[in-house]
Amino acid sequence: MSYYDLDSILTDGQKVPTTIELEVPGLGYLDNAPGRPLKAGTKVDLPLWLSQMLAVSAYSTKHIADLEPPSCLAPRVMNALKADPKSVDIRALSSHFYEFAVRILELLDEVLVYQDACAVLMETWRRRAAEISDHASNAGQNRGGGGMGSTDGVEFLRGLDDSERYLFRAAHDGTKAMRSWMGEMTKK
Repeated sequence: MSYYDLDSILTDGQKVPTTIELEVPGLGYLDNAPGRPLKAGTKVDLPLWLSQMLAVSAYSTKHIADLEPPSCLAPRVMNALKADPKSVDIRALSSHFYEFAVRILELLDEVLVYQDACAVLMETWRRRAAEISDHASNAGQNRGGGGMGSTDGVEFLRGLDDSERYLFRAAHDGTKAMRSWMGEMTKK
């Protein structure tokens, strides 16, 4: 991860539910109370970069804030991904779903949740990558019958997060280049 990586910057800007553990003077505007302190126990949605800084920072022996798992990693979503990863619109959950999930899971302390979520995310990636590869290799062919020119193809692309879109482009470009090369080879 680079300091100038746009995907990392966008991932860091996504909101995370955060519980403030200590009263913080002057931050009441985060809870629609300008000019007042942000009281301990207040739950606010903060960008990941800020939540992370507050969660790892400590004042005396207590952390300033505590991160909670975001809705994109809720048990309901994990169960849906276990059941059928291809049917979940992960872009609606987060445009950088996998990167965001990895960052959040690194920050959470619950080891069992971490291991289970990692297994679900790996299986999700594996099963969705096969589907992406299939769509990418058939894109642009048989326009009326399920190719990328059809409504199903457009809907499929809408549900992909940014890393999956990158995979789709790479697989599609590779397939196109292979077909072009094979066409040139048959001419010789």
